Amino acid sequence: MSAPYRRGYSHTKSKGHESTVTCSYCGKSVPRWKTFTTYKGFRITDPVLRKQIDPRFTSTFSRKFYACPSCARYRGIVQAGRSRKTRRGTE
Repeated sequence: MSAPYRRGYSHTKSKGHESTVTCSYCGKSVPRWKTFTTYKGFRITDPVLRKQIDPRFTSTFSRKFYACPSCARYRGIVQAGRSRKTRRGTE
């Protein structure tokens, strides 16, 4: 390795301050590349009801949630990471 070591920057295209978002569950400020996004909303799944109700009068809103790594693990959004040794046996 040479003396001035340069870190490879793969999170965002621009160097410097990365944008941070607040976790929707605990309120912690986390860099955006570390968060896990989930969408929650209301949707009518019953096909009979969907035909009866005019789509202009229903609001099927959807909200974007950002979860920090600890909240994502706790709520089951993402599984905890495994080491390369344990992954090698399954693949």
